[in-house]
Amino acid sequence: MAKMMSPTKVITGPKTLWSYLNAFLPKSINGGTPRFSGQFRIPKTDTKTIEKINAAMRAAYEEGKDKLKGSGKSVPAYETLKKPLRDGDAEFPDDETYAGYYFVNANNTIAPGIVDADKQPIIDENEVYSGCYGRASLSFYAFNTNGNKGIACSLNNLQKISDGPRLGGHASAEDDFSDLDDDDEDFLS
Repeated sequence: MAKMMSPTKVITGPKTLWSYLNAFLPKSINGGTPRFSGQFRIPKTDTKTIEKINAAMRAAYEEGKDKLKGSGKSVPAYETLKKPLRDGDAEFPDDETYAGYYFVNANNTIAPGIVDADKQPIIDENEVYSGCYGRASLSFYAFNTNGNKGIACSLNNLQKISDGPRLGGHASAEDDFSDLDDDDEDFLS
């Protein structure tokens, strides 16, 4: 029997690129509440995930109309709201790591569950990094805070499918020392 999933929840495709990932330790931005977070880059070729995100944002709008209206007289039009799905090519035209991707930023005060391709828990923090590929479970919701209104994205869980190139300039020890010949330097002489 298939599980019923909330219309505001999306599981991204397996080729989603994880970036700016804080999956094991929450991080505080500008002194705010520490949150687990990440940026999830969805290939533009993954039209199924993009369609699911658009539908989930629309469902969040419908569910959140009272919140969006607040003390105002009317609900703002969906088209005028801030939304989390953004075009990497348009926002970062000079950054090749965004080429061909849409992206969403998601966060939560609750730590995400993290599993591997076989759905086994990942506890080694070094296995999960910015540059991995995998699925992300995301939930969309309406917000109305201090005059800012829109749709936001919450991070639920992660499933790592494969390794990718580490983003952010951090190389592995294997990569740093792979081209060195032990005979290059005689450190005992």
